[in-house]
Amino acid sequence: MVIGRDSVPSLLRLDGAESVRLTLVVLPGTSAHVSLEVDIDAPGCSLDLAGLYICNSDEDLNLDILVKHNSGGSSSRQNFLGIVGGKAKAVFNGLIYVAQDAQKTKAMQENHTLLLSGSALVQARPQLEIYADDVECSHGCTSGFLSDEELFYMRSRGIPEDEARRLQKLAFIAPVSSRLPEEIAAEVYESIS
Repeated sequence: MVIGRDSVPSLLRLDGAESVRLTLVVLPGTSAHVSLEVDIDAPGCSLDLAGLYICNSDEDLNLDILVKHNSGGSSSRQNFLGIVGGKAKAVFNGLIYVAQDAQKTKAMQENHTLLLSGSALVQARPQLEIYADDVECSHGCTSGFLSDEELFYMRSRGIPEDEARRLQKLAFIAPVSSRLPEEIAAEVYESIS
């Protein structure tokens, strides 16, 4: 399921039947405050959550993501990727919460951002709040610029500089953009210069 722009729900709940699997891709608007909570309330349920944000000028984007593991034996994987340029600001607040009785939980959260200018700003706050003892949980974030070495390599192979930079951006977002329906992916690719 792909949700984006104005259709991001504030709360999703995985409960009832065991072993429910939800795969979700979030495409927030460029100047937005997105708040999403996913409650995993049944054993064996899994969440595969990805997000992609692109801010090119002076946008102000806030993402608040909360995944609550309230039942044991559940799993979640989050992968959020962003490209931030101009004077844009992107804030990612991610929290994985594991309740005391949610033993055997497996949860992972990542946020990676590509900065296109020195005045672009990204703030990432990946967080874990764990009350169970038998879990496998991790979180992490990175931010950085386009690779000069990759750019040099592509330029030495005859690829014009603008196209080489565009290819680097497309490669960076590929883990999430490849999960999008073809028509939505085409819109995303067109927005990248």
